[in-house]
Amino acid sequence: MTIRVTKQFNFEASHALTDYDGLCSNIHGHSYKLFVSIKGSPSEDKQSPKYGMVVDFSCLKTIVENEILKDFDHALILRNDSLYASKLHNSGTKLLIVNYQPTCENMLQDFVSRLANKLPPETTLTQIKLCETATSYAQWLAEDNALTI
Repeated sequence: MTIRVTKQFNFEASHALTDYDGLCSNIHGHSYKLFVSIKGSPSEDKQSPKYGMVVDFSCLKTIVENEILKDFDHALILRNDSLYASKLHNSGTKLLIVNYQPTCENMLQDFVSRLANKLPPETTLTQIKLCETATSYAQWLAEDNALTI
């Protein structure tokens, strides 16, 4: 039997969209909500402390914290050619310089690549949803993408 499990994470971050033609070209912040979903079969090993689990939620939490949150939480995320990046480089600000426009959509692609080979081998990444505001989110679905994990 295949079961999907999801864990929610919250983090704070700011960004600016380089060369954007609207307000998001300014540095601004969000309270992000990240949902990571994986699928697998619950353990049938009655001797295992993980009996009945697809994954221990604490294991998934540790992976997401190590691969995503340690870098993104309370960071200012800027594209590598941003004028802000060069001015704030040695300011003591927690900067995350990326080689993409730090939109919700591109951050999802980054998150997928960060998680792809870190999940337990008996599980598969099925979905990541990133809420930028209470009413706006982007979503990545494995079924829409060719991904081998």
